[in-house]
Amino acid sequence: MARVLVGVKRVIDYAVKIRVKPDKSGVVTDGVKHSMNPFDEIAVEEAVRLKEKKLASEVIAVSCGPTQSQETLRTALAMGVDRAIHVEVAGAEYESLQPIHVAKILAKLSQDEKVDLVIVGKQAIDDDSNQTAQMTAAFLDWPQGAFASKLEKTDSGLTVTREIDGGLEVVKTKLPAVVSADLRLNEPRYATLPNIMKAKKKPLKKVTAKDLGVDLTPRIKVVSVEDPPVRQAGSIVPDVDTLIAKLKEGGHI
Repeated sequence: MARVLVGVKRVIDYAVKIRVKPDKSGVVTDGVKHSMNPFDEIAVEEAVRLKEKKLASEVIAVSCGPTQSQETLRTALAMGVDRAIHVEVAGAEYESLQPIHVAKILAKLSQDEKVDLVIVGKQAIDDDSNQTAQMTAAFLDWPQGAFASKLEKTDSGLTVTREIDGGLEVVKTKLPAVVSADLRLNEPRYATLPNIMKAKKKPLKKVTAKDLGVDLTPRIKVVSVEDPPVRQAGSIVPDVDTLIAKLKEGGHI
């Protein structure tokens, strides 16, 4: 049976209206509700289902970030994950943490924990990078199935149905492999109160990037973070002829 490593990220809750800092150095995070990245919830659910089907022997959750990331890990444990690893990254290092760093951390932990499958969300809703799964697969030199909408375990490995621009693509991979979860892969469960209580007793190990031999020097510098331009107000036209005339003029409707 496979051992599964699942990556979870603490992000600003999807229902919160994002505000840009006055100095344009980033977005306001102080006093703002955070939760698990929704695509990572789907990744956790898929990993737990594999264990429930007896296709996985153990599920390990990993999160990179400040102390509050442990809350996100406890949510994963309450959903059915067996144990958690918190990679402590705080302050300026966390502000400049990039997918390449997270991928190196996940790759190193995958080797240390001798896992057969890595599942992460296809992207985080804060930076929308959509890079971590692909980079992790590259560092490990493992096959990958990104944007998975269906995951099936076979005798030889995995069959992954991928959502691509033109429709669906089915790929077969051997294990070990890296998979990223798309929206339609499953419907994540809610953590019940008894499971939240049990999660408090499950093991949660703390390590640092330095312990794992990963250098967190930033490769990218964020020059400015700005609000998107305000959309211009539309106008109502009386008939199709007027609409066509306006479009020909190249004006806004």
